[in-house]
This record gives sequence, structure tokens and C-alpha cells, in this order.
Amino acid sequence: MTSIHSTYNRQNPSIVSIESTQYQLGELKGNHIHYNFNKIVLFLDAKGKSLFGQNFKICKEDLEIIYKLSCYFIQDHQTCKKLNIDPNKGILLSGPVGCGKTTLMKLLRHLTPHKRTYKIIPCRNAVFSFNHLGFKTIEDYGNDGFYCFDDIGIEPMGKHFGVDSNVIGEILLSRYELFTRNPEHASRSYRKNPAAKIGKAIITHGTTNLNADEIEERYGNRVRSRMRELFNLIAFDKNCRDKRK
Repeated sequence: MTSIHSTYNRQNPSIVSIESTQYQLGELKGNHIHYNFNKIVLFLDAKGKSLFGQNFKICKEDLEIIYKLSCYFIQDHQTCKKLNIDPNKGILLSGPVGCGKTTLMKLLRHLTPHKRTYKIIPCRNAVFSFNHLGFKTIEDYGNDGFYCFDDIGIEPMGKHFGVDSNVIGEILLSRYELFTRNPEHASRSYRKNPAAKIGKAIITHGTTNLNADEIEERYGNRVRSRMRELFNLIAFDKNCRDKRK
């Protein structure tokens, strides 16, 4: 299906368009947008239909997750603090198979089209690239690009000319080093000054079906520890239904 991109009014980025239909997500007051969550949900529902087909719908049971993600992506620092979300970190969206993690991460990046967006990278594709290109793949994804690594933990091990590698674990370690290179990007800086700007933070997002213990078993304690610093964990209920059925 061909993607339909959101556009926005450069004079008023609170107004976004899907084809010829405009959606006002809030009010522009000075340099700040005061977003309205009900209007955000209406836009996301319409955008979801344009991206994924007319059968797409925002499920009532997902509104709490969508609220948290929306507050993060619009960088509502005050609400993020109440929700224990650090806007200087990335998002790790976890939940059972079929709950809609990847769909939401594909959708929410359209909420703020006036800001830098991220690419969705299936983890298995990164491993296949490593198998073909070797450690250049880890170097390429361990750079200052803006990525969401999809399905962390279910990808196969990488092998290049007989050398095995836990490719995603190595990429996450590389991105952690970039993330912490400038201390203003570390979470401790946010705790000291919640109003601090992100600047050019090296943000990483991800989705996973695994819980914390399974992540440690898959990648080891070192990577699990670094992931705590890289990500805000936002989790679906473990009993969430499979929406693909």
C-alpha cells in the first residue's frame, strides 16, 4: 500500500493534513502548541486508515498507551514527568505478538511532521545485512541516525565469514555510547532540569515481545543495563488480544 504522508501548515504546525483534509491538533500560542488529546486520536485514526487500510481503528483499550506515546512525541515535559517518562530517552514499546506495537510506532511518527522522524528497521533485516556486509552494518546502524528497531530479541544470530555476532546487542551498545557521550543527553540531566532541550540527542526507539528477563537471557546483563538508560519502557498488558485475528 502506498504511504500517504502528513503535511503541516508551516505557519501553524498544529494543523496537519491528510490529502485535502485538515486536522487541528491543538492551539498555537506563541511558540508552543497546546495539544488536545481527543483531536490527536481523531487524527491518528484517520492517518491509520490512510496508511493501513479502512479496517484500521483506534481501540479503546489502547488509549492509555497512545496517551503516553503522544505525550512523549509532542514533548509534553510536564505530563511526561507525571508519567515517569524521560523525554530525553527513546521508547521501547513492549507487548505480546499482535498487540499493535509496530503499527503504533509507524503511526505516531506522523503526529509531529514538523520534527525529525525515525526509520523503522526490522531487526532481522539488520542481521541479514550483517551476514552480507559484516561489521559495517553495526557501524552504520550504530551512528547518529534516528531509528526504531522493530522486534528486538527474535532476530537470528548474525554470521559473517564464520564469525558469529549478536548483531542487535552490538548495535544497542554502540548507540548507548553515542547517547551518553554528551552528558546533557543522560537521564540524570533530565531529572535535574526537566525543561532542558534535547538538542541533537542520539535517540533510539524499539519494539519487543520479550520481558526484562528474556532480554537479559538473549543479550546479557550488560545490554539489558544499557537498555534501561536508552529507553523508556511502555508496555501493553500481557493479556492484550491479538488484533490480527
